[in-house]
Amino acid sequence: MGKTKELPQKLREEIISSHLKGLGYKKISKRFNIPRDTIGSIIRKFKTYGTAANLPGRGRKLTISSRALSNLSRTAKKNSRVTARQLQDDMMKAGTSASVATIRRALNNQGLHGRTPRRTPLLTSRSIRSQLEYARRNLDKTTEFWETVLWTDETKLELFGHMDQRYVWRAKGQAYDQKNTIPTELAILPGIMDSQKYQFILKKNVMPSVDKLNLGDHWIFQQDNDPKYTSKSTKAWLGKRCWSFLEWPSQSPDLNPIENLWWNLKKAVAARKPSNITELEAFAREEWAKIPIERCKKFVSTYRKRL
Repeated sequence: MGKTKELPQKLREEIISSHLKGLGYKKISKRFNIPRDTIGSIIRKFKTYGTAANLPGRGRKLTISSRALSNLSRTAKKNSRVTARQLQDDMMKAGTSASVATIRRALNNQGLHGRTPRRTPLLTSRSIRSQLEYARRNLDKTTEFWETVLWTDETKLELFGHMDQRYVWRAKGQAYDQKNTIPTELAILPGIMDSQKYQFILKKNVMPSVDKLNLGDHWIFQQDNDPKYTSKSTKAWLGKRCWSFLEWPSQSPDLNPIENLWWNLKKAVAARKPSNITELEAFAREEWAKIPIERCKKFVSTYRKRL
């Protein structure tokens, strides 16, 4: 039998009030469209305990000992990628048995929940120092300054791609602990983009974007440190332009406000289930165009707080 959905406290009180006014079980059942057995149970509880509220100690009891529970919690915190099935195997080796569902509930009760890990680049001590220097250098910059920046970024949309659905056990607020993320190397995919293609994209899009966004004469160009952006030929090409550049720390996609939009874009495109490359590109353009301008402005206006 499935678990019965509990009635809201306010509804329980209305049932008791109707009973105290002299209405019988049948009439109360008809008024609230609730089975007579349920009405009777609520009223009997009121007569016995003087309340219609759920009593403490309700709910399914865990069948795991406090010692086993402590071991589960300690193991999950030490190795956040351990699965409930692996924990079950460990318990069986120690002479204790419990279902996978029971183990999950036990960890949930300890404040540990299975979550998909965040994807972040692998941070080295050098890149961490670089990010810290960037934050200190720009902490006092005003919103007006950030509004003059032309932000750029790159992502990959796959026709039949998906995120590997692994899970980690973590408490609330620990999403970006390094042990709860997937360190990914920044990779260049052959045939997708090289320095020449990148320069062509800049030539075709940068100045029209500056004009369209009304960035003014003192705008600033932002790009990350991908090798094709910092290659000798790209540096030579950029050197011929009278652009100002934002000094960017390595391996820092989380500092780019555009990064906030990628997940939503990919999710929206995937929901439309493109069946070929033409549809993939069309859907991506359409979903990108749907992003509200105000949302983009918000990411820029709150950028200083993110530092």
